[in-house]
Amino acid sequence: MTVDGVRLHFLERGAAQAGPTVVLLHGNGAMAEDFALSGILDELARHHHVIAFDRPGFGYSDRPRRHIWTAAAQARLLRHALRRMGIQRSVVAGHSWGTLVALEMALQRPDQVAALVLMSGYFTPTLRMDVPAFSGPAIPILGDVMRYTISPLIAWAITPLLFRRIFSPGPVPAHFAEGFPTGLALRPSQLRAAAADTALMIPGAAATRNRHGEVRMPVLILAGADDQIADVGRQSARLHRDIPGSELRLVPGAGHMIHHAAPEAVVQAIRDAADRVRDERARD
Repeated sequence: MTVDGVRLHFLERGAAQAGPTVVLLHGNGAMAEDFALSGILDELARHHHVIAFDRPGFGYSDRPRRHIWTAAAQARLLRHALRRMGIQRSVVAGHSWGTLVALEMALQRPDQVAALVLMSGYFTPTLRMDVPAFSGPAIPILGDVMRYTISPLIAWAITPLLFRRIFSPGPVPAHFAEGFPTGLALRPSQLRAAAADTALMIPGAAATRNRHGEVRMPVLILAGADDQIADVGRQSARLHRDIPGSELRLVPGAGHMIHHAAPEAVVQAIRDAADRVRDERARD
C-alpha cells in the first residue's frame, strides 16, 4: 500500500475478528520476513489478526530520501498505515530497533496502542562502537559510492560473523542460516537504510529517554538473559524500572534474536498482552 507517498510492504495473517490485531516491527537490517521465518507470525495468526511491516527502506518498502527517517517519523507513517487499514487499536510488538518505533507509536497516540511488547530493545543512550563502524553507507555522496562498490562485498564477508554475534551464546539456527534472504538485505538501498538506522539509534533512544514514565498501557519487556548486543541491565531492566506496572521477562541462555531462540516465549508474551487488553475491555 502507499501511505503519505511511501510504498509500504507488509505481511498479513489471521482473521480480523480473532482477537486484537498484533503489529510486528522488525529490527535493523531485517524485514517482516524475519518474523515469518521464526514461526511466530503464523503461530500468532492462529488466534489473532497479525500485520508485520517492512519498515521504510527494508524488505520491499521504500525510504524516500526527502525525509530523515527517525523512529518518530517511522511511527507516524505506520500509524497512518494502520488507520488506512481500518485498525483503531493494536498490540504493538517491536524487536531491537523496532522497539524505538513501537515506543514512539505509544507516546504519539496512546489511544491507538492497546499494549506494548518490547523485545531485545535499546532504550537508554550509551556509547556504541557499532555506530561509527556501520554508519558509513548513510553518508551523502561518499556513502552512495560505498553502497555500490565496496559495502556489499564487505557485508557479504562479515555477515556470517554478524549472524553468530546476534545469536550468541547459542548457535545460528539452521532455519535462519538457510532461509534468511541475505541477498535482499544486502542490496545498496537496504544497506543505506540499515546504516541510517544505526546512526539514528542513539538519538532515537535519547528522544524518549525521559518520557518512559508516560507510558500507561500494559507493557511486557522481553530479553535474552545473555544478549550480547543490547545490555540487559542498562536497557530492558532499566526500562522496566522506568515504566510503572510493566513486566520484565528474561529468557535464560537466549541472545539478541529472542524470537528465534525462544519463539514460544515471545508468542506467549504477545498473547498475554492481548489477554490483558481483553480483560481491561471486559472491566470497562
